[in-house]
Amino acid sequence: MTSAVTTDTSARPGYGKLLRTPGALGFVLPGFAARLPFGMLTISILLLVQHTTGSYGSAGIVAAVTGISMALSAPLMGIFTDRFGQRAVLIPVVLAHSAAVTGLAALALLGAPVWALALAAVPAGASVPQVGPMVRARWAAKLEGSPLLSTAAAFESVTDEFTFVVGPVLATALCTGVHPAAGLVTEATLTLLGGLLFAARRGTQPKPHAVSATGEKRAFALSYPGLRVLVFAFLGIGAVFGGMQVSLAAFSSEIGNPGANGLLYGVFAAGNMVSGIAMGAVAWKIGPRRRLILGYIGLTAAASVLWAAHSMILLGALGLVVGLFIAPALITGYTMVEQLVPANARTEAFTWLTGSIAFGQALAVILAGRLTDAHGSSYGFLVPMAATALALATLLALRAKLAPKASKAASRIISSSAPSAAPSAAPSAAPSAAPAAPAAAPAAAPAVPSAGARNRVNERGMGHRVPVTVD
Repeated sequence: MTSAVTTDTSARPGYGKLLRTPGALGFVLPGFAARLPFGMLTISILLLVQHTTGSYGSAGIVAAVTGISMALSAPLMGIFTDRFGQRAVLIPVVLAHSAAVTGLAALALLGAPVWALALAAVPAGASVPQVGPMVRARWAAKLEGSPLLSTAAAFESVTDEFTFVVGPVLATALCTGVHPAAGLVTEATLTLLGGLLFAARRGTQPKPHAVSATGEKRAFALSYPGLRVLVFAFLGIGAVFGGMQVSLAAFSSEIGNPGANGLLYGVFAAGNMVSGIAMGAVAWKIGPRRRLILGYIGLTAAASVLWAAHSMILLGALGLVVGLFIAPALITGYTMVEQLVPANARTEAFTWLTGSIAFGQALAVILAGRLTDAHGSSYGFLVPMAATALALATLLALRAKLAPKASKAASRIISSSAPSAAPSAAPSAAPSAAPAAPAAAPAAAPAVPSAGARNRVNERGMGHRVPVTVD
């Protein structure tokens, strides 16, 4: 199955060319400022609630409620964004989030019970602005059909990883060095300022799509089978993040070196970042569906041996390998949204994937936490193994759903050896007695290609084969 057609073989994707896209820096920089606080939220809640209650278990419950609320509300936020526009949704959301997080911090400092903190965590999580999907939607709108789209997906994955490396470090420094609530207060402030700045960049936001171009109501993104398969695959990726966070912390405590947790998780995140950078610098010859499956096979294989590591060096090496395989699966999945979902539902589609990661992460934190409490860190690593194996089996069984029907027409190769079509009727002015041309005579001129074929013809003219990316 052909998944993409490249008409310019000399144009290789690259981050420099991506960032030179007109208007790109105008939304990339404020987008980064607006999404950095997301990496601070969970750890800030954990540190504050643990400080006020003295229990990591209670802090974990409040943090998990925040993650689940975000996962459930993200698709709804995406639907509203596609229908009414990013600015119309983002401004009230960042205002609500700042107020909700400030309220949660105040309740924690006042010594409120865990159930009250869990209730306050619901609006705090539900109002997390979906800036990452909004940035991806802007890239998709500007680069539709361009080979740079895969580079943009890689760039966004690296940006996400960077926020998850810098955010927790910044939050930890604030909570331990300034005040236990400083992390949440800073998160709320940065979300408000960064979100308003990003919303102000109106020129690059996709147009709202309340109805389709034909006047029909837009379909929900989850109605497309390919996206449902990706959502299930991203649950497994989220489980890797959640399971690694809990199990690495437990392993570090077991070996008597709690400070090693930051180093081990940093190596894991570094593997993801390095792989993401490499993904965006490669001109791929295989299609995204095959890349997704191959990446997920590697991720599952690496996650399946984590439980057997009993030394810090070995676990660090395995964590690096797991990180290296996350980026290919994650980036390719985001890239496939452009093929599987129409433009009027893409922000919603991206929020389903982001929410799926958050939901998988929250479930893994709970399951891995209970397993590590009862049996040790080795059992906590079974959660990423089981989740990725189940997701891989689903991908293999439903891989046909990931092939967009619209791409079938692109599988034809236009060449000069193709016979031209015969005219449907002779001109009315031609004499009836004119002799017919011999059947074997070559056509005087090449046939004019259809509109769809014309877009696939090499710029150098008819008669040149078009390079094709094979899935």
